[in-house]
Amino acid sequence: MNRIASPNIVLRCTLDESIDSGLGAALKTESTVKLTIPSIDCSVQDPLRALAELRQKLSPRGDVVSETGRQRTIALFGESLAPRQVVERICADVRDRGVSAVLDYTEKLDNKRLTAETMRVSAEELAAAHTSCDKQFLQTIRRIRENIAEFQSRILHEDVRLIRQDGTSRVDLRQRYLPLKRIGICVPGGAAAYPSTVLMTAVPAKTAGVKEIVVVVPPTDFGGYNQHLLATCAEVGVTEVYRIGGAQAVAAMAYGVDGLPRVDKIVGPGNLFVALAKQHVFGDVDIDSIAGPSEVVLLADESANARYVASDMISQAEHSPGSGVLITWHAPLIEQVRDELSKQLAILPRGDLALTSLNEYGALILARDANQAAELADLLAPEHLHISMSDPESLLEKIQNAGAIFMGHTTPVAVGDYFAGPSHVLPTGGTARFANGLCANDFLKRSSVIWYNHDALEDAAEDIVRIAGVEGLTGHASSIEVRLEEDE
Repeated sequence: MNRIASPNIVLRCTLDESIDSGLGAALKTESTVKLTIPSIDCSVQDPLRALAELRQKLSPRGDVVSETGRQRTIALFGESLAPRQVVERICADVRDRGVSAVLDYTEKLDNKRLTAETMRVSAEELAAAHTSCDKQFLQTIRRIRENIAEFQSRILHEDVRLIRQDGTSRVDLRQRYLPLKRIGICVPGGAAAYPSTVLMTAVPAKTAGVKEIVVVVPPTDFGGYNQHLLATCAEVGVTEVYRIGGAQAVAAMAYGVDGLPRVDKIVGPGNLFVALAKQHVFGDVDIDSIAGPSEVVLLADESANARYVASDMISQAEHSPGSGVLITWHAPLIEQVRDELSKQLAILPRGDLALTSLNEYGALILARDANQAAELADLLAPEHLHISMSDPESLLEKIQNAGAIFMGHTTPVAVGDYFAGPSHVLPTGGTARFANGLCANDFLKRSSVIWYNHDALEDAAEDIVRIAGVEGLTGHASSIEVRLEEDE
């Protein structure tokens, strides 16, 4: 993803951090569903314009604030501030005042009074959570951990060495990879618990050899006090867990505060303020990306099952905000999927959240043929691309831009989100045209190692001096010549 955000990078309240999950809501009747997801027929409409409008809707700049948010910032700061300004204030305060500022914002924003000692989850609490956790859940965590570790270890970079020997002239060139010493992981915890985020970030880091891993998670029942989350941390060997969230947690990891030494890199999702804070501290630390709304694009032919397609669109839309887009060249599938969306949204506990997202950020697109469908998908450059075809390989070679690609009718995105092995931390907001998903290699630092013996330096001297002269860097040339003058 993926290190620096473009000006129009997607910034979101990810993973429902600021939205009521509605898990306890009563099941709805189909009559309550008002699905208005737009349909686009490429034979009569300009698909490029339609996709540009959709992408624009998914790409706020982080300077829009609701009335509720405005009132909250007035109460906290004494004036109305945009989210980016809020983040700048919080980060500066944490940098200047350290842990006191972190604890103050935790009390004001999360309504949780902690001390420098209690903000860190104790070793006893982690052990107790692990011991009392459901054994079948822990077995699931172990299987997922093994899947992730197996895949990540297979793709891990290895040192490279090149030796050039010509008589007595010898050059030794190496590319050396070393793990980062200390990394930080943001785990959401506002409306649901996310042990999967721990797995998909901490396990690749451990596979790369990172020794010190910090997890920050809001001080909520779904976060820093959640048994499944803490048990997962213990299971994968994360011992440094802090009950802090939001921009203050990002700033604490970036700058370091008493009791929480600074990290080298920050990864993981979060709400709008976490995303903006990561962008703000980049340069003091490395980051993985600025995460945007979850999104899936489905390329589907006549063999696609409308029920499956609808469920895949809903699976990403339920993050709210989230986007689900169908692109097909089989016209009957459009209305079949529309009908299935209405049916499934009517009975899913989180259907109301998914409905809002699909109406606002979804689309049903009828392409001319498979080639045009692939072209449109590449323009969207989605986080998740699902090729829902009987022969998905036939279209795969036409795809350039996607964070993760899911093949065939029996590989829904949830397989990648939870189980397969590649990380589910992926580029969003169209950044997959140049960015990559998180992997073990992102936790490696590389250095080149160069050694020339005397004869090799003498062989290269004329070329080095010549190009240094063209650039006017006489000191560079002199550093070569002075070594050869000794021979004379």
